[in-house]
Amino acid sequence: MRWNGMAGPLDGYKILDLTQVVSGPLATMLLADQGAEVIKVEPVSGLGDMTRLPSFDKGGIGAFYMNNNRGKESISLDLTLEEGQEVIKKLILETDVFVQNFRPGAIERLGLGYEDLTAINPNLIYVSISGFGPTGPYSNRPVLDPVIQGVCGVISRQLNPQIPFPDLVRNLFADKSTALTVAQAITAALLVRERTGDAQLVEVPMIDACMYFFWPDGMMDLTMVDDDANGGILLSTVYNLTECNDGKIVYFAASDGQRAGVCSAVGHPEWAEDERFSSMAALAANPENFVILGGMLADAFAKMSCEETIQALIAADVPCGPVLTGEEVISDPQVIHNETLVEWHHPDAGIVRQPKPAARFAVTPVEPKYSAAHRGQHNEETLLKLGYSQEEIKALKQAGVIG
Repeated sequence: MRWNGMAGPLDGYKILDLTQVVSGPLATMLLADQGAEVIKVEPVSGLGDMTRLPSFDKGGIGAFYMNNNRGKESISLDLTLEEGQEVIKKLILETDVFVQNFRPGAIERLGLGYEDLTAINPNLIYVSISGFGPTGPYSNRPVLDPVIQGVCGVISRQLNPQIPFPDLVRNLFADKSTALTVAQAITAALLVRERTGDAQLVEVPMIDACMYFFWPDGMMDLTMVDDDANGGILLSTVYNLTECNDGKIVYFAASDGQRAGVCSAVGHPEWAEDERFSSMAALAANPENFVILGGMLADAFAKMSCEETIQALIAADVPCGPVLTGEEVISDPQVIHNETLVEWHHPDAGIVRQPKPAARFAVTPVEPKYSAAHRGQHNEETLLKLGYSQEEIKALKQAGVIG
């Protein structure tokens, strides 16, 4: 699928991305998808961005890197060298947003902190992502997504009656919630600058972003602080897969009407009339009623096929769906209808399949830049634009300043 080539809503904004892994790269990719020009800065040594690991890769480009860095240019610099820092400072003159996720204090030691760069460009929005925040007892600890999941209580709430211990969310929940927070914060900061002329520092600790996303449903029981607040039932304790005679489905009854629909779908509408199960209030009054009704429904579902169950639940207007494999997702009729997935050709990686940006803009429709750069692919092009001569670029390469 292709779009009509119109500029996206962030067309004209320039972002300098000094982030690695997911929390920063996914944020800036979202902005690139919406039209921003993003230059990614990677280390000269090692792999570059850590997600360039050779896994699910072809032609020197891996899926993990590509799925967080589509549409960006890449330069490689040794930022421990003064000449590398000087390149950043020249780029900053034309940059709207600078994003980094170094451990607190590291970027300042390189002379690229907030005070350093805003002295060069007072209109710069400076975004700093950290694991736990710039200060505090954990601030200097190394962080990856599962650590934040643990500290935020996410892991402890992943409870399943069939498994006697909690488990990780087996997806980068903390990284990606941080990325979405960062992307939204950047657009908000750009809006403030447009309205008032004021640029600013934006700090996003992963622990705060993850907690913000997790809290609304995950921590309901800790929201009302007073001792006389009423108790309730956490959604995590009632979310389960439903076993049919040929596989599993997922459904959820969020209202009394939907719960009655479930009873009808399994052929027992009378269960909804039972005073123990007739309303959420009745169920909440005695949590054991949840267990009893759950057992009755489980026995009924076990006699039905997945397709039969889904069709019966749909007919009863109950939210439900199959538990699809990755391969099945690709061929799902709604995914195909929405054109959710896009295939495009990379000159080295071949045919690439990715989801398109989810937000649909009526006036400024987005057309992502279908590209994924090798590390340092745009070194020469970028330096030439900054006024470096071919001889100077050659000298920088020989000195190890660029890759």
